[in-house]
Amino acid sequence: MGRIFSALLPAHEAFIKKQRLFFVGSAPLSAGGHVNLSPKGYDSLRILSPTEVAYLDLTGSGNETSAHLKENGRITFMFVAFEGDPLILRLYGKGTVILPGTAAWDDLAGHFELLPGARQMIYAKVDKVKASCGFGVPFLEYSGERETLLETSLKKGAENLAAYRQQKNAVSMDGIITPLGERNGNV
Repeated sequence: MGRIFSALLPAHEAFIKKQRLFFVGSAPLSAGGHVNLSPKGYDSLRILSPTEVAYLDLTGSGNETSAHLKENGRITFMFVAFEGDPLILRLYGKGTVILPGTAAWDDLAGHFELLPGARQMIYAKVDKVKASCGFGVPFLEYSGERETLLETSLKKGAENLAAYRQQKNAVSMDGIITPLGERNGNV
């Protein structure tokens, strides 16, 4: 069984900062709704304090996490050691979506390199940290970032990205309107 902490310890922070990949889990309130698990890469996550994290969320084909956070705020982050000592680290908490053009965005933007396609930030207040063994996780070797997402965002440009988000990111697969959808009048 894993160990549970009320906040990130310095060793947890050091581990997170070494990771090139993390996962974000969320779910709607409805029992019939779909649980979402998203992999995240690039240098997109920041530890703001032992109980606060945020990540820069880039434009993708869906926006489930955003919809779930709007509905209930529940979020889980998972970090996995693919090299070195085995460890799985999960952060549980309540998250919010921060959109460009807001005071909260301006407050957090300085923590990030604003990558092409940035559509929102996800901020989370962490209430539990769980560390478990990870003995069953294989060793994997990092060979680089995929540049396709960034290149596609640059190629589309701001106007086409806005249209894409309106089409693909305004409503979740379960019909929940996202904060981007609210902003664009899909309410």
